[in-house]
This record gives sequence, structure tokens and C-alpha cells, in this order.
Amino acid sequence: MTQPWSPTSWQNLQAEQQPEYPDAATLEATLKTLASFPPLVFAGEARDLQAKLAEVAHGRAFLLQAGDCAESFGDFTADRIRDKLKVILQMAVVLTYSYGVPVVKVGRIAGQYGKPRSSPTETIDGVTLPSFRGHNVNSEAFSAAARTPDPERLVTGYHQAAATLNLVRAFTKGGFADLRRVHAWNQEFVADSAEGHRYEELANGIERALRFMRACGLDTAAEAQLHQVDFYTSHEALLLGYEQALTRRDSLTGDWYDCSAHLLWIGERTRQLDGAHLEFLRGVHNPLGCKIGPSATPEDVLEICEKLNPDRIPGRLTLISRMGATMVRATLEPLLVAVRDAGHPVVWVCDPMHGNTFTSSSGFKTRDFDDVMGEIEGFFAAHRSVGTWPGGVHVELTGDDVTECLGGSAKVLEGHLDRRYETICDPRLNARQGLDLAFRVAELLAD
Repeated sequence: MTQPWSPTSWQNLQAEQQPEYPDAATLEATLKTLASFPPLVFAGEARDLQAKLAEVAHGRAFLLQAGDCAESFGDFTADRIRDKLKVILQMAVVLTYSYGVPVVKVGRIAGQYGKPRSSPTETIDGVTLPSFRGHNVNSEAFSAAARTPDPERLVTGYHQAAATLNLVRAFTKGGFADLRRVHAWNQEFVADSAEGHRYEELANGIERALRFMRACGLDTAAEAQLHQVDFYTSHEALLLGYEQALTRRDSLTGDWYDCSAHLLWIGERTRQLDGAHLEFLRGVHNPLGCKIGPSATPEDVLEICEKLNPDRIPGRLTLISRMGATMVRATLEPLLVAVRDAGHPVVWVCDPMHGNTFTSSSGFKTRDFDDVMGEIEGFFAAHRSVGTWPGGVHVELTGDDVTECLGGSAKVLEGHLDRRYETICDPRLNARQGLDLAFRVAELLAD
């Protein structure tokens, strides 16, 4: 029998990857303050996203989830938010125009300020300090003061998320996302590239289509879908005190929603079946995600499905596979078969980033674009083999001209990594690589 749930029931279980705050009273006071703040998102928006994800689960839409590995308090500018949104809009329009299915757009944005770590400590030159866990917890600077978890950062994270959301809503609903501006999304350092030229050809095709519609007497100015987009936020629900503080009961339905983001996901390191993260998220009515790595068995995945979506509601649960390019097909196929045969209507999404990370000989953590695409290709092949729908991709990227991931048509070489290596955590695709990925995924969808 399912145990009763409340926003605090997770506190009775083991919670992995939580910071060790030096002052419990300060943490409690901070969380109480957060609980008094307005919600960042609304229950109705989360329900709208779930309805769109149900279309993905049925094979009638595709999910593009993209954004920073870890958002930075220091890089919080309107230009950076706009440029990140630009490349996501470009990728979405490539996928929609090339394959002809709606693309559900979800950003790793406005809340991705916490990161799980493989080790609780880091040692440099004989000095051991707590690991950097994202700006919601501590700072990446290597000093005892900077690495001490500070609960006041949670309040800063809330305010930055609110400001980011405000700007994203203005961009996506205020004209910036208008299809008549499709050329304006092509950034300068992308426009002169091969994928930039290919995008311009696609943009010209969209303009011709809009002119044709107007010539046929259709009032394109009156069609809101042509001038604005629905854009949703997501982050890993890592810091459970923060998530609990932003959980609210919906006045219309009486259900609980985590109002820190539209979609919350559980990471590979925190998906313990008897752990606090699954316990907390099973009770909120947001659409949920769960990362699935190569150690997951069919039994594990079916238990996750039963715990997070026992009523088998389409769009409620997204499973995000992160297997590695060399393992994805053999490892994923048994999971697809088990979930399919059990009748769970999940959205299957490929995270091709986390299973393909390595440290270069020059000491930079990086990923090779060929490995990223290799995992996506294996993901598609596995789905085709068992007759299921490859529902989306989940990638870490930025709109900036960084050199953090190798390869792609941008031809980033190992000797280039130190030129513009700006991430505070894991390496991200730049805008050219992101656009290149979108065109290649569109070709896989069309095969």
C-alpha cells in the first residue's frame, strides 16, 4: 500500500547530495523566508506542459530540453539569456520545419543553480575543501570561505530565477519569438558557418511559406502561434529544502505543485528507490523527469515508473537516458521493452552529454561532438529496433561562442579549449554545435 505523502515526508528518508550547512538555524530561517515568497511558476502552466508532453509520449511531438549545465550568478545578463534562447529557438524551428512535428521547448534555465558531485570534497595542491555544488550552495573559488555552503544563496537563486523567468516570458510572448524574426535569431559567429548558411536557407523557406499563406487570404497576423511560443523551465530537483519551500497547494485542484519550475527531474545520483528525492517528487503534480544511466536494470526502471506515475498518466513522466555512446543501444533496448510491455506511457529522451565526458590531456573536462551524436544515433536505433518513439533530446549548451566541447563543424580542437572555456561546471555545446546537432537530429527523425 502506498504510504501517505506530504511535502515533508521526504525528511524521514536518506537524502543524497545535500550540502552540510554549518548553521542549521540559519538554514531553517532561510527556508521559512522562501516559503513566504510568491511561486515562480503556476500550476496551470505545469498542466499545460504535461498535456504537450502527452503528445510526445504518443509519438506526435518532440521534446527539446536545453540550457546550461549549471547557471551562474555571475553570468546573469539579459544578453546571455537572450542568446541562449536564440539558439534554442533556432534548434526548435529546424526540428519543426524539417520533420513537421510540434517541438516542446523546455529550458534548463531559471533554477539550474545546484549540481550533484561524484565526490563531496576536492583536493588541490594538498588542500582539501568541499566540492563546488552550484551557486545555490557555494562558490567555485577554491577557498574555505567560498566553499562553505551558505543558505542565503538560496534566496539569491530565487530572485535570479524570478528575473530570468520575467525576461524569458517577455522574449517568448512579446515579439522576439515571432517567426517573422526568424533571421534575427542567427547570431553573428554562427551566420558565417556552414550550419548558419543552412539555417538561413531554412529561414528563407519559412518566409516564403508565410507569404504564400498571406497570398491565399490567411490572416497570419491574427495567428498567435506564429508570433509567440510556449517555453517552459526545468531543473534538477536536488536541494530538497528549497523545493519543499516552493511547493504550493493549487487553489483550483487542491493538488500540490513544486512551483520552482514547470518540470523537475531526478538525477542519476539521487534516484534511489527508497530515497528522499523519489519520495518528494512522487507527491507533486508537475511533470517529472528521471535520469537513467547504464547501471539501471529493467526492474529499477519499472519501479521508478510505478513510484512516480502509478496511474500511467501520459506526459507525467519523462525518462532521460544517459548511457554513453558505446553502450547506449545494448543497454537501452531492454529498458524500452520492459517499459513498453508494462504499459507505461513515458516520454523517452536522450541526454548525450553526461555519459561522454572525459578529461583532455591538457586538463580540461570536455566532450567530443562525435560521441554526442553517436549516443543520439544509438538512441534512435534502439527505439527503431523495438518500435518505440525517440521522444527528444536533453543537451547542455550556451548561446556564447565558447570552446568547451570538441569537434562539430566548428572544428574545436583540443588546443582550442583554453581560448574560451567559460563553464563553471561541465562543458557545453556552443551555438554552432547546437544548430549542427539540430540539423542532424532532424535527419534522424526523417530516416
